[in-house]
Amino acid sequence: MWTARIAVAWLAALAMAPATAGADAASGGIAGGQAPYTVAPGLFDAAAPDLGLRSAPGTAHFTVFAPLPTQDRFNNGAVLVAFKGRLYAQWQSSREDEDSPDTKVLYSYSDDGMRWSVPRVLAAAGSGGAMHSNGGWWTDGRTLVAYLNVWPTGFQSGDGGVTAYMRSEDGVAWSPPRPVLDADGQPVQGIIEQDPHALAGGRIVTAFHMRPGMIVAPFFTDDPLGIAGWRRGSMSNLPHEGRVSRELEPSVFLRTGTHGTQCAVMVFRDQASSFRQLASESCDRGEHWSTPALTAMPDARAKQSAGNLPDGTAFLVNAASADRTRIPLALTLSADGRHFDRSLLLRGRDALPPLRHPGRYKRAGYHYPKSVVWNDHLYVAYAVNKEDIAVTRVPLAALRAPR
Repeated sequence: MWTARIAVAWLAALAMAPATAGADAASGGIAGGQAPYTVAPGLFDAAAPDLGLRSAPGTAHFTVFAPLPTQDRFNNGAVLVAFKGRLYAQWQSSREDEDSPDTKVLYSYSDDGMRWSVPRVLAAAGSGGAMHSNGGWWTDGRTLVAYLNVWPTGFQSGDGGVTAYMRSEDGVAWSPPRPVLDADGQPVQGIIEQDPHALAGGRIVTAFHMRPGMIVAPFFTDDPLGIAGWRRGSMSNLPHEGRVSRELEPSVFLRTGTHGTQCAVMVFRDQASSFRQLASESCDRGEHWSTPALTAMPDARAKQSAGNLPDGTAFLVNAASADRTRIPLALTLSADGRHFDRSLLLRGRDALPPLRHPGRYKRAGYHYPKSVVWNDHLYVAYAVNKEDIAVTRVPLAALRAPR
């Protein structure tokens, strides 16, 4: 567990490190402009309930955690990982408000994806003005890595944060937190996005939101545990004001490039409120990325999830409404990662319970999904009304493209 004493000592040492400038990435990115993927016209019917989408056969829903009135009533940012025969969920939790100083990081595990353990504390609330939030998972199959985002002056200050990690061999006993390091052996001066992905050969790609503020930047490492050796990829951010980039909270799916190379597509939330996804592409193993371009994929301006099924099919999980309504939660598929032409309902309006407790930034909807393929199913975790943590499971057999 992250104790207050460890956190204060680690933060004091970290404060001696210089912050990274919040300017856009260095030049050298791929020329941008054209979106990396298209969406079939008419795929979403804005006039129909739940955009006209239907669930795949066998879709099922399970509750990971639903707080009692005496428990922490704000819960969000659920992230999944499979490790040694179990499925793990990690999220951030606080008494009432989003991004408040009392935020702690919890996790739960399941042997079958349906019944979940009582949550355990992975990182206690910060002290001395610091805040902790969850940064997701990574594993090489033998060791489970939990990332923790540390905000030295709290989230509301706008100064940004840094990333720590903890290690476990059994998902129960954890090492003390340590800073995630760059290729020069220095702490990475940004918080990690919750969705790292492995390329062929084992290279890991993800993004950090760099200090001061939150300026998104792609990163890659060849360290199998994803705790050191991180290098910043080259990408020119779109114009933005202040210390928050227009691109935020990305996820990644893979596809085959025009010359048989493997390409990674990074999908972003658009803070400019286009209510569509932004996307960038790298075909040189994460070193250079195209300038993010606006896609035709509707999005409620929220965190989303991307990835690939075992047969290579690319998928996007998001609240696919073209406004701030984070309803419904949809799964959209592409056989080649270039044209998304099938979409399925994961959770719709009729399944949404009423909001039970007040709190800052809380509202109805399905928030911040993250996904993993495990035991012949696609599992998607998310928050319901930023109160409950839930999982939806879809059989892979039900996602095969019709012949």
